[in-house]
Amino acid sequence: MGNNSADQFFPRNPRTHSRSHDDLRHRPARGRMPSSTGYLMVAIGLAAGLFFFLWWVLVRGGDEAPWLPAGLASSVVLLVALSAREVVMRRAWTRYLLENGIHDSRRGVQSSSRSSRSSSKKSFSTSVHSAALRTIQKQSVAADASNSTPEAHLDVAQLCQDYLTSTDEAIRSGTYGGEKGITIRAGQERVRALHKHHLLTWAKGQSRLLTHEAQQRARTFDKVETANRALDCLDSALRVYPAESELHESKTAISEFIASVKVAHWVELAERSAFKGHYRRAIDRYRDALFYLNQDAVKPDVRRAGTEKIEAEIADLETKLRQRKSRQ
Repeated sequence: MGNNSADQFFPRNPRTHSRSHDDLRHRPARGRMPSSTGYLMVAIGLAAGLFFFLWWVLVRGGDEAPWLPAGLASSVVLLVALSAREVVMRRAWTRYLLENGIHDSRRGVQSSSRSSRSSSKKSFSTSVHSAALRTIQKQSVAADASNSTPEAHLDVAQLCQDYLTSTDEAIRSGTYGGEKGITIRAGQERVRALHKHHLLTWAKGQSRLLTHEAQQRARTFDKVETANRALDCLDSALRVYPAESELHESKTAISEFIASVKVAHWVELAERSAFKGHYRRAIDRYRDALFYLNQDAVKPDVRRAGTEKIEAEIADLETKLRQRKSRQ
């Protein structure tokens, strides 16, 4: 699948680069190197700031032990930040490597001395893309582990898309030919296969989790809303790989589940109305159930059996309604 389709699902983030004052016109832009220490310092600072803010609010509110809820809230923030550190830093490093490699490859040759520098930069850029490819392959193996979550596959798919976008830009710049160009294109083919594998795995796994969650919900609205989120996951993957039959089958199954939930909801309301003697209201609600039962997602045999049963209930209620009117 081409990168244009993939861009619909993974939009590229705008990249900004800082330049020194003296070399603004002659040196390539460089992104700031990711710092794990800096990330931890920011996380600790946020947690401390939250602690003192909540402590101050609770003290003004007259709380007898303001440090307890404030400490609990700041601890939760810190734990979340620490748990996300590996994913955030991993993606930051990959993007840093790719960005530096791309900008090294874009610089032209304007003098013999700068030509020598440009040649070394091109070589460095090729090694950078190789390092990024190894990182993606390593994370791919980790995501395929039995205890991984769908989000891990989505992270790898995002990194694959970043790699494909970056290498496409490098190839279009015209600085890669011969062996280097062949190497980069070979890497792209491997990454495209990984992108498809992990994106589809994420869509299937995430939609399965959300469908199971929808089945456990008590309210009809919550069931439908959660199931629609599962459909959104499948639609996102289908925009990139529209020919995947398994995704279409999963989408049909979830759509049928949503229709069945709505039908069951209106049938239940109709039964309650009939029990209370509100026959006209019960008939209207049975007809609402018929509307959802006749959706395309419902299998023909299920639709036929359900329609026969509901129409029989409607006929029975209409008979009772006529008998009531005749007695009046």
